[in-house]
Amino acid sequence: MMNRILAFALISSLPLMGMSQDRIQQSKDGDVSLKLEISRAIDKGISFLNSKQNPEDGSWSDSKIPAFTALAISSIVGNPERDPSAPLTAGVEKGYEFLLKNQKADGGIYGKGLATYNTALSVMALSQSGKPEHLPVIAKARRLLINQQQDYDRKGQVDNLFDGGIGYGGSYAHSDLSNTHFAMEALYYSKKVLADTEYDESGEFELDWDAAVEFVSLCQNSEKSAERMGDMVGVREEDKGGFIYFPGNTKSDVIQLEEDGKKVALRSYGSISYAGLLAFIYAELDSSDPRLQSALTWLQANYTLEENPGMDAQGLFYYYHTMAKALSIAQINYLKTPEGKNINWRKDLALKIMSKQGTDGGWINDESNRWMEDDKVLVSTYALLALEHIFRGL
Repeated sequence: MMNRILAFALISSLPLMGMSQDRIQQSKDGDVSLKLEISRAIDKGISFLNSKQNPEDGSWSDSKIPAFTALAISSIVGNPERDPSAPLTAGVEKGYEFLLKNQKADGGIYGKGLATYNTALSVMALSQSGKPEHLPVIAKARRLLINQQQDYDRKGQVDNLFDGGIGYGGSYAHSDLSNTHFAMEALYYSKKVLADTEYDESGEFELDWDAAVEFVSLCQNSEKSAERMGDMVGVREEDKGGFIYFPGNTKSDVIQLEEDGKKVALRSYGSISYAGLLAFIYAELDSSDPRLQSALTWLQANYTLEENPGMDAQGLFYYYHTMAKALSIAQINYLKTPEGKNINWRKDLALKIMSKQGTDGGWINDESNRWMEDDKVLVSTYALLALEHIFRGL
């Protein structure tokens, strides 16, 4: 499946480096018809995004949330059929200018709050540009992300449930798995972009990756994480291996469920479980690590495209996006159900996403507006990024 995960070539949006010869042959012999369908869907989706850019400032959707612009740029630049040596379009250039104008003195790239989320996704987009002038911007933004890592007692030890993780910042300071995995992703890839340049700070200023892994592990439903969280009974068998948004304790009725008068952990759900898997990948856990293996076991047992497992239609397109990204980077070609059936997830997911594309080329979650999935630009970027990962894997 995978050993140490090698760098995904973000700058040129090429397939995984270190791809084996049989995988290369597989890409040559891939489903040509499906690739053509995906290519058309991507072209229509990018045309939709281009039509939705704000002409005044170059942003997409809410200009107070630069992450939306960053995701749109990543979707356009990440088109697997784009010539990486070709000049960037005027729209993308203007989008990058918008991100640069939003960099603050602390290095973060954000509007009013949500510093981690906005900065991490902006770093990802900037890392794809291939522009030398973006390197100091990326380096400065990395420092903001690293400084967001929590160490409540300032002892360099993981002694608080939120230690090692990263939160939104500001009034939403406490750690959560979503922001932690976004930051880990941005730091993982941007480090490779800055390598061997004057902005390379390897070994000088870096995330405490071990502490980050410890936090991510506490977000995974397991007997060990339950013991760490206090006097709770434990986790349900069906939740083991999956992830929750952040770890909690029995004093909070917000993040624990009552079952027959006993406290148990929140149920695992799909999108955050793929985020947990991605966090382990960015931390370069070996494929044999039991935490990674149990995550894959839960994801396979709960595979569906009809909902975001555990959340119904909430965050459905974010679920599609994290699924495609995690399974692609992990080089997993087929999932296996508990009954032993092989699932061609790429084909199934591509067909599902394309069936939801609107006549204007965009996508929207028409069943739930939670996590801003009533924003057509945001949802379209999730769909496009998922299709792009699938296309590269065929």
